[in-house]
Amino acid sequence: MSAAITLNSLVQDLKGIGEKKSQSLNKLGIFTLEDLLYFFPRRYEDRRTITSIYKIAAGMTVCIEAEVRSIRSPGSPSPSSAVLSDNTAEIRAIWFHNPYIAKILKPGYRAAFYGKAEYDEYNNAVQLVNPEFEVLYKDKKPELIGKIIPVYPATSSLKPKAVKKLVHECLANYLDLIKDFLPEYIKDKYKMRDIRDAIRILHAPANQDLWLRARNRLSFDDLFLLQAGLFMRRNLNKADNAPLMEAGENYKKFFDNLKFKPTGAQLRAINEILNDFKDASRSMNRLLQGDVGSGKTLVAAGALLAAVDSQFQAAFMAPTEILAQQHYLKLKSALEDLGVDIALLTGSLSMSERKEILKNLASGEIKILIGTHAVFSENVKFKNLGLVIIDEQHRFGVLQKQALIEKSGNLTPHVLVMTATPIPRTLTLSVFGDLDVSILDELPPGRKAIETISLTDSLDDKNKLYEIIKKYINNKNQVYWVCPLVEEGSDSKSELSSAVIRGAELTKIFSEFKIAVMHGRLSIEEKSKIMKDFADNKINILVSTVVIEVGVDVPNAALMVIEDAGQFGLAQLHQLRGRVGRGEAESMCILLTSQSTSPDGLERVKALTEISDGFELAEVDLKQRGPGEICGVRQHGVTEFRTANLVRDIKILNIARKEAKDLIERDPELKTEPLLRAEIMRRLGDELKLAETA
Repeated sequence: MSAAITLNSLVQDLKGIGEKKSQSLNKLGIFTLEDLLYFFPRRYEDRRTITSIYKIAAGMTVCIEAEVRSIRSPGSPSPSSAVLSDNTAEIRAIWFHNPYIAKILKPGYRAAFYGKAEYDEYNNAVQLVNPEFEVLYKDKKPELIGKIIPVYPATSSLKPKAVKKLVHECLANYLDLIKDFLPEYIKDKYKMRDIRDAIRILHAPANQDLWLRARNRLSFDDLFLLQAGLFMRRNLNKADNAPLMEAGENYKKFFDNLKFKPTGAQLRAINEILNDFKDASRSMNRLLQGDVGSGKTLVAAGALLAAVDSQFQAAFMAPTEILAQQHYLKLKSALEDLGVDIALLTGSLSMSERKEILKNLASGEIKILIGTHAVFSENVKFKNLGLVIIDEQHRFGVLQKQALIEKSGNLTPHVLVMTATPIPRTLTLSVFGDLDVSILDELPPGRKAIETISLTDSLDDKNKLYEIIKKYINNKNQVYWVCPLVEEGSDSKSELSSAVIRGAELTKIFSEFKIAVMHGRLSIEEKSKIMKDFADNKINILVSTVVIEVGVDVPNAALMVIEDAGQFGLAQLHQLRGRVGRGEAESMCILLTSQSTSPDGLERVKALTEISDGFELAEVDLKQRGPGEICGVRQHGVTEFRTANLVRDIKILNIARKEAKDLIERDPELKTEPLLRAEIMRRLGDELKLAETA
């Protein structure tokens, strides 16, 4: 006896789906019965209006009802053809590669046709090309016309009609397996349909209004489930044994000795963090996001010193060795007068250096540890870890910070995650709903706007570019020249050669200047040496791949040239632009394009030349690319919605967030809503690590 069919049943276990068909469905992302039920059409064809033949013009897609006056099927390679009449006029229909038409359509038959009209120059007339058709019978309703027809994605071996047939058979046989998990009071409040009705309507809508209401119901489901899951996740911290921390002597000295006044946004963020430190019932879980150069490091320094003043240790994580080294040097310099022990832990340390650091960390002598992924290692032990700061959060994955938090014994440390990648407010709400958010929306005094222009690879533009480079270097400033990304799977030497070849070319053009080349195949030591020489103004032009994208700070670099800029994403272009404009000089970013730059690439380049605000650019980026890529969460399934779209559904998101928050506050474990709880655990339990609430 075969096993009972459930929503989790694999498609190959369903009647009529063999191995070949299941492989085709897998290519479409359909693995289970549930995937098939939620596999919605990619578009709809409105075939409710019957057009009279005399009204048909070239370019129109039409439905007609007509009598077949004559039919010809001469055989391949000649097309089959028929003359059709509806008493208003006649039109010719032709079908290529279909010699069997004459066996189905006969003169005198009445039939429905749907297809595109094109102009036939040979006959000087409009004709229908490859129309779908259906013979009409008095006792049977037509399938082809008179309604809205769904069109499904397909593969080369599984056509849209075959996908539609499979989906609609599953709807007829298995739709009742889906249980409506949404609380009744929410459905009543917003007049929402039952989930099964909504699914059925999206597969075969009778009109636009019904389709919209059904889509909104299922979009609400996607967003409500995620928000409820995030609030449940957040509640796990409420019983935390959080360290009580407050600013003390070191903190006061540091801010008293600053040679500049922090921005209002920096002071606001620091106060929000200090307030979080005062709550022993819940550890801080805060996202600090600020545009390039907005002063996140100062905020981080304040948080670190408050931890040290309260007799706790702090860990500061960075995604790359270069960035970790830079944070280390910057903080060591800023805090050296205070006598705070700071150490740097990276993968390139010698065994003896590493051993010494681990010993002093375990004893509590080291107060602040800065490092890369090396800090996650099992043998890294803290005496009393009270604060974890993670820079460029998306580089580590949304939930990876848990491994570091667990190093703190009985305490649940405070966590501050920072990003210079402006995350759209829409996405902050949805993906980072379990975090409080501080935004640095002011630039520190002295930060100048960066002029951004685009140039082509024409001879005139090249000469203009070279003159600009000479002008900057003669004014004692330095230049970044960034080479494009190389696609995965391409020749492993191509990244090397793109930078090296460009470096060699520029050395010939600018023989009087010192030029260095940096790329991913250099060792950490070699990269560090080049960056140190560049920071010390021993290099005029640094030709590099994107290894300089995040965080590297060279105030004297005032010109950024980005080659083949259309290949880069908007957020990445904005990050690269932010490497200049950090000193006194007027800074410029030049985006190079060519004839091979894609339309999307040109659109990104245009956006960057017109918009300087990172958050505004992030909204544009979200519309272009979708959420997963921007936040590095696609691999977790957190933003892979069935019907919701974060850009389009912001109103639904706000309602879903409010309802989820109210419900979880009233019933943190969803004891009154077992179906909802089960659905959250099934869809998001692993991604959000909710097992602890079970």
